[in-house]
Amino acid sequence: MRYFFHIGYNGTNYRGWQRHPYGVNVQQTIENSLKQILKHPVAIVGCGRTDAQVHASQFFFHLDVEEPWEFDMLFRLNKVLPPDIAVFDIIPMEGLPHARFDATSRSYDYFIHTYKDPFLNDVSSLYLFRHLDLDAMKAAAALLPLYSDYRFFCITPAEQDSTICHITEARWLADRNGDRLRFRISANRFLGRMIRIVVGKLLQVGTGALSLDEFESYLATENAPKALTPAYPQGLYLSKVTYTYLDLPPRSSFSAILHNQTDADWLAV
Repeated sequence: MRYFFHIGYNGTNYRGWQRHPYGVNVQQTIENSLKQILKHPVAIVGCGRTDAQVHASQFFFHLDVEEPWEFDMLFRLNKVLPPDIAVFDIIPMEGLPHARFDATSRSYDYFIHTYKDPFLNDVSSLYLFRHLDLDAMKAAAALLPLYSDYRFFCITPAEQDSTICHITEARWLADRNGDRLRFRISANRFLGRMIRIVVGKLLQVGTGALSLDEFESYLATENAPKALTPAYPQGLYLSKVTYTYLDLPPRSSFSAILHNQTDADWLAV
């Protein structure tokens, strides 16, 4: 029997989602907790990957078991897991739906604060920019859905089966004071570090270090950037994962607590 687990996590203390031998990761932490509960090793399959220190306010993984458990797994797993990983829902599924391959859309949010705040340090990225050109950043973001080949926004394009991504949403929002920014982007798929590279280039547009035409030439694959500098990881959140058969709203309170704001407090740039 297959279960989908709907979770969220603060990625500050983890070297990303994926299991690997180079440090503590979210997947291994959850598998170890499930092993403690079920008394045997388990393997889980996540809906995607997140980099080190990147967060997820909505994430899914699936787990196969021979027989349904007869106890409150939601309560028990949350009790065993560390405080920075939360399980919101456990959903029994018909057949063998796949948490990764069946996802039709993924959305990310990237948070920026432009003033020093010790309480935002791990959950938003600090960029001390006084006079960003938000109109130029808005115009650059509007170009993203018009193109589909993102080879110049990927660290290792040669290692990808494809660099084609279909972006359906890309926009900037700001809080009422204008000193905190939020970039929201949705697509069918993303490449490694692609969103952080995009944000880094959009910030260059905002500071005047990169023209709108130069930015578009990267999208059109006419000119390759001389350097790729991803934006800081701690501002990035996987915030929505959608399936044809499962479309749960994110637990907005997860990010609202971290950022002390709800979606209604963010205004379109």
